[in-house]
Amino acid sequence: MVTAESRQPAPRSLPSTARDRVFFGAMAVAMAMTVLVGFAPSYYLRFMLHGTSPTGTAVMSPLLHLHAAAFTAWVVLFLVQTALVASHRVRVHRRLGVAGAVLAAVMVCLGVAAALDAVRRGASPPGVDPRVFLVVPLGNMATFGGFVAAALVLRRSKQAHKRLMVLAYLGLLVAAVARIPGVLPLGPPVLFALAFLPFLLAGVAYDGLTRRTVHPAWLWGGALLILSVPARLALSKTAVWLAFADLVTR
Repeated sequence: MVTAESRQPAPRSLPSTARDRVFFGAMAVAMAMTVLVGFAPSYYLRFMLHGTSPTGTAVMSPLLHLHAAAFTAWVVLFLVQTALVASHRVRVHRRLGVAGAVLAAVMVCLGVAAALDAVRRGASPPGVDPRVFLVVPLGNMATFGGFVAAALVLRRSKQAHKRLMVLAYLGLLVAAVARIPGVLPLGPPVLFALAFLPFLLAGVAYDGLTRRTVHPAWLWGGALLILSVPARLALSKTAVWLAFADLVTR
């Protein structure tokens, strides 16, 4: 005898595309909140809270304002692009992606310019040679630009594209995490770990639970991000790097 309970259809899980929209939407919001928490005291609310950056910069130059505006635009654009995909407006997402590519190129140029300007002004975390610290922002721009370029090349592969864009974003989060009170004194390894690992582990766990396999973008891209940290730290104190820093900041 078939009972009423046995005739009830089994609960259906969300389709993979719907799960992706929820997960990557949550990632976009979490990364935006990280930026807001990090930069609110030192920039977004600086006129209200009289904050300064961890490098001790009290006066914001036009270059830094332009730099901040471009990077804030990226945060907003990332949220908009994620929302467009979630609402199935893929054509608009693709058209806006052209503007995103241009913005990314501008951001790299502004990021490098701001980093070089900081060395010229002697701005760096307390006790750190500005020339040594230069390896951090330049490295962040290199990873950001590299992952964005890879995402554009692989834009027809949806799974690779969205993961590479998240990896590019992680290259920018270091600056925000460094501005969260109490983080910077913990040292570069902890700083980078707090910026990278929560999102990387979330991506790996999501793939493992929903796909039963981890996408290569997380594996190769995550490994590149993590290995870049000791490579940068080792390079930053060499005579070659210091000579390079002197050369590009003259």
